[in-house]
Amino acid sequence: MKLRDVIAHLVMARADQRGGFLDRQDLDALAMPDGSTVRVVDPGGGGIWNPNNLEATLSILTSPDGPYADRELDGGLLRYSYQSGPIGGKNIKLRRAMDLQFPLLRFNKVAAGAYVPIYPVYVVADDPAAREFTLSVDPDLRVLPPTGALTELEKRYAERVVRQRVHQPAFRARVMLAYQTQCSICVLKKAALLDAAHIIGDGEADGDAVVSNGLSLCKIHHAAYDQNLIGIAPDYGVVVNEELLLEVDGPMLLHGLQEMHGRQLVVPAAMRDRPDPDRLDLRFAQFLAAS
Repeated sequence: MKLRDVIAHLVMARADQRGGFLDRQDLDALAMPDGSTVRVVDPGGGGIWNPNNLEATLSILTSPDGPYADRELDGGLLRYSYQSGPIGGKNIKLRRAMDLQFPLLRFNKVAAGAYVPIYPVYVVADDPAAREFTLSVDPDLRVLPPTGALTELEKRYAERVVRQRVHQPAFRARVMLAYQTQCSICVLKKAALLDAAHIIGDGEADGDAVVSNGLSLCKIHHAAYDQNLIGIAPDYGVVVNEELLLEVDGPMLLHGLQEMHGRQLVVPAAMRDRPDPDRLDLRFAQFLAAS
């Protein structure tokens, strides 16, 4: 396995342990299996990291409050600005990654000191006049058509991939940060067993990927919520389906589900991040109708 693939594997595993994100210490000194550490972002604060021992760029970093106009394009592709200064510089190795079709790590800053990694990301086009690269998070789109234009089918596919690999990881990280990486029902704190659940489903009206439409739930409570076995009232009260309350089974049913009835949801400290009561009301009506 190549060094960049090893680093990427460790980055993604570390992020999963944390709840989908890394902090700055992880980026500056990622722990390697042999006990050493490796830097995975530019120490000077730039967006392009070109380690001396690698032929092409290892990682890029994008930030909504940064100086560059990094953005998504219609059709699920991403634009990434050249490093400021000469057209060469650090951009040379990023262009080299395009020529060699080497995968990159992309770090998306989602909050102060919190970065969501995405891998693999490919450089698929270079526009020197605009001083921008075009990126894809889908290996199947590494080579663009000669016109640079995707068919409608390709666009829909790419947009779906971006939603799954860019938007949803960012949503999960923001929810985990808001809820301090714990289940809002049972307060389980094992990140790998936690999901960012939507109150109103992704793709539905008002189903935006915003923290106020999210809940941090362990996998069993996420599944129960999706199946209307657990409901959450607009006042943040937890309600267990009546038939489920009457069932007799083992300790998981008793302690994992039935004893959650009547609990109050653990909510974020910031008011803006707390579950939207209107969305909860709409979703709770669906729970009552299914019960």
